[in-house]
Amino acid sequence: MSAHLKLYNTATRQVADFQPLKPGQVGIYLCGATVQAPPHIGHVRSGVNFDILRRWLTASGFDVTFIRNVTDIDDKILHKAAHEEIPWWAVAQKYERAFTEAYRALNVLPPTYEPRATGHITQMVELMELLIANGSAYAPGNGDVYLDVRHLKSYLTLSNQKLDDLQSAEDADLTYKKDPRDFALWKAAKPGDPSWPTPWGAGRPGWHLECSAMAHAYLGETFDIHGGGLDLIFPHHENEIAQSESAGWGFANIWMHNAWVTASGEKMSKSLGNSLQVHEILKSVRGIELRWYLGSAHYRSMTEFSFAALEEASVNFRRIEGFLKRATDVLGETPEGVISSGFSEAMNEDLAVPTALAVVAEIMRLGNTALSAGDLPSVRVAAAEIRGALNILGCDPFDPIFATSNSSNTDVLDGLVALALEQRAAARDRKDFAAADAIRDQIAALGVVIEDTSAGTRWSIS
Repeated sequence: MSAHLKLYNTATRQVADFQPLKPGQVGIYLCGATVQAPPHIGHVRSGVNFDILRRWLTASGFDVTFIRNVTDIDDKILHKAAHEEIPWWAVAQKYERAFTEAYRALNVLPPTYEPRATGHITQMVELMELLIANGSAYAPGNGDVYLDVRHLKSYLTLSNQKLDDLQSAEDADLTYKKDPRDFALWKAAKPGDPSWPTPWGAGRPGWHLECSAMAHAYLGETFDIHGGGLDLIFPHHENEIAQSESAGWGFANIWMHNAWVTASGEKMSKSLGNSLQVHEILKSVRGIELRWYLGSAHYRSMTEFSFAALEEASVNFRRIEGFLKRATDVLGETPEGVISSGFSEAMNEDLAVPTALAVVAEIMRLGNTALSAGDLPSVRVAAAEIRGALNILGCDPFDPIFATSNSSNTDVLDGLVALALEQRAAARDRKDFAAADAIRDQIAALGVVIEDTSAGTRWSIS
C-alpha cells in the first residue's frame, strides 16, 4: 500500500508520490491548539483529518512519530486570563483539558508526544542564539529579538506573496525593527506578564519561534510532514520556515493543510462557534457520528456546517453501524477488519475519503444482499472490509472507546424497535393483520425498515 501513496504538498501545489526521508518511518508535526477557549468543531477538524492520515500511514506499514504541540503562552491566553481574573497558567490548563476531552470523544489518537511551549524555552533560546550569530536575527537592546526577513531569500515561498506587499508585523514596537515586516522571535517582558530570562532580557516567546524549536527537538532538522489549518499558512508557517531555514535546517519536506469548517460562509471563529463547541454538540450527537461528519469530506475541501448536514451524516453512519450489528448477530462473532483494494486505492490518492466512502457503500450493498440470501461467507467478507475501513476513519463502532457512548443511544433504539416488533408479532398471532401492518408502517415512517425472513424478522435504518 505504501508504495503508491500520493499526497498534496502545499509548497509545490502538486500531488506526488510520498517518499519518506527514512524508509519505513514518518515524522509528522501538527500545529495543535492555542488553549485560550473551549474547542469548537472548526478546531477539531484538523485533529480528525490528520488522525486519518496517521492511521493510514500506520496501516500502510510505516512507523509514525506524531508530534502535536500545545501553545500554552500567547497574547490571547493572557487576555483571557485578565478577563476571567485567573492566572494565565490556569487558563491554559483549563482549556488544554477541554481539548484533550474533545479529542478523546472523537477518537483522535493521542500523539506520540505533546510538547508545551513553556517547557521548551531552553530550545528557543538556543535557536535565537544561532540566528543572531549567523546574522539572521537581531536584538536591538530593548529585550525583543527579531528575525530579519530580508536576510532569507526564500521567504514567502509557501504562500507565494511578495515581501514588499506585506503590511507591518504588528507584534511589537516598530521603533526597534530594521524593517516593519520583521517579526518578533522574543517579546520583552511587560509588567505583570509571565517571563523567562534570556541573554537579551526577560520576556516570552513569539508564537512562531515555539513551533520551530519544538519540531526540531523531537523530529530533527528535517522531517517528513508538517500539518495544520489553511489559516496557518501565513504568517505562522511562513515564519516557521523562515526561522528554521535561517538556522540551516531543512525543516518540513511536505506541507499539508486542512480546509476550514465554515458557518454561513464564514470561517468558524469564536463569534460563530460558541454554540458549536464540541461539548455542546456532543449533547445531541454521539462522538462517533460527529467524527464521521467531520472526516467524511476531503481534508482539502471546505465543510459548510449545518445541523441538517450533521443529522444526514449521522443517519448514513447508523446504516453502516446497523449492517455491522446484523452481520455480527448472524455470524455469531465480529469479523476482524481488513482493507479492501478499492478503499486502499482511494486513500492512496491524497486521502480521498469521499471516494473511499463510496467503496464502503457498495460493500454494504453487497453485504445486505448477502444477508438476505443467507450467504454467510459473503456477509463475513463485507463486514470485515467495512470494519477495516471504519478503523482507518476512526469510526469503528466496536472500538472500546465508543462503547459507553454507543450503548446510551443504540441500546435504547434496539429496545424500542424490539418492543414494536413484539407488538407486531402479537398482532399477527391473533390474526389482527391490520394492526400488524399499521405498526410496520409507523416504524417505516421513522426510517426503520422491517424485513421478514426465514431466519426471523430483521430491521435496519433506511
